[in-house]
Amino acid sequence: KAPAECSLVLREHCVLPSDTFLAKGSANLDKLKDLCNEGKEHPSTLFQLYTQAVLDITYFEENQLVDEDFPEESALQKLKELLSVLSEPEDLVRECGIKEPINILGAELLECLYWRKGALLYMYCHTAKERSEWLQENIATFKKCLNDGVQYLMKMLSFRCPLQLDEDISLQDKDTARLLSEGVFSDTHLLAMMYSGEMCYWGLKHCGEGKQESLESIDPVSSGDLGGRSQSISLDFQETGSNMLTKYVAVCEGPLKGQGWNTTTAKQMLHYFVKSRN
Repeated sequence: KAPAECSLVLREHCVLPSDTFLAKGSANLDKLKDLCNEGKEHPSTLFQLYTQAVLDITYFEENQLVDEDFPEESALQKLKELLSVLSEPEDLVRECGIKEPINILGAELLECLYWRKGALLYMYCHTAKERSEWLQENIATFKKCLNDGVQYLMKMLSFRCPLQLDEDISLQDKDTARLLSEGVFSDTHLLAMMYSGEMCYWGLKHCGEGKQESLESIDPVSSGDLGGRSQSISLDFQETGSNMLTKYVAVCEGPLKGQGWNTTTAKQMLHYFVKSRN
């Protein structure tokens, strides 16, 4: 299945071409089609162009979902569709026999794909947790959304190796060096730590330690779980959340102190983790 063929699927999402992101996505699909017809471009360029179109078009649809406050009757199905489309670039690369998609798509695009999947589930869970009746009836689905969302964000944080500081490395800005050594390469990396910690907090608070439903028995939120392969790894919300929020607080109160990053909520959640452990 070539990127050009997949563009036909994406075009079904182009409902309002006047929107900036849809226009960008449509333009990339046209360029992709032309390059495929010429047959001269390197495959990595085609895959990257297709991935950018996926990111643009799904961003428009995500914004629609947020603006509509994730309609209870249709949001979950729409989530599945969006997560499936966002998984498509990596799945396509693997179908071509390439074991390491990062060699074709690059770290930045892969980070974008996983960030978008994790942040989308974060926003959905943020809304769903306030619907007490729905939450009571769909606690297993809620837990699965949290579990997948955290794993997407953790994967996003893993594509670039933290800078190893040693005597051979000399950086004038020690704060920057500290950030890179902690694996924080942008504001988005820091937000991913906070989001994943907060989702773990919701998981512990609403799902509880005693409710270890088998994730295999739950319909997957996306057509392919982490890494485009079906997995059902049940996270330890307490341990994972504590680790993520501890690192977030350390960075915000260390090299980013005075830069406007608030740690009050993160500290409250860390206190909850400690209290629940005791």
